[in-house]
Amino acid sequence: MEHRIFLLLLALCCVLPLVLHAGRQMPKLSDKKLCADADCSHPILIARALEDFYPQDCRFIPIRQGQVIYVYAMLKDRGNLFWAGSVQGSYYGEQEARLGYFPSSVVEETHALMPATVEVKTDKWDFFCY
Repeated sequence: MEHRIFLLLLALCCVLPLVLHAGRQMPKLSDKKLCADADCSHPILIARALEDFYPQDCRFIPIRQGQVIYVYAMLKDRGNLFWAGSVQGSYYGEQEARLGYFPSSVVEETHALMPATVEVKTDKWDFFCY
């Protein structure tokens, strides 16, 4: 019995660090973002994709022309080039929608929902890839 417990503890000690380091920190796209609230949990607007967008890395989400996107944040630096949002529609099928970044130039705003008046500092988790 003690031998099994020792093997279990040994396995946990070897596997747990791998799980904790499975993701990676990516370069920051911005130091600040504009949101509707301090947690960036309410959508600012609804947009429709004008063209396909294929992600450069895991911080970004793929977008297909015509898809609906819920925008939660607008990165403030670099001329508001990137927005953060969630793609909705048949492209993801039954999967849970994924949050990520995309260029603001590939979408058009269709419905304003809430003003993006709250400035929030980005942190390392905003640009962490899993």
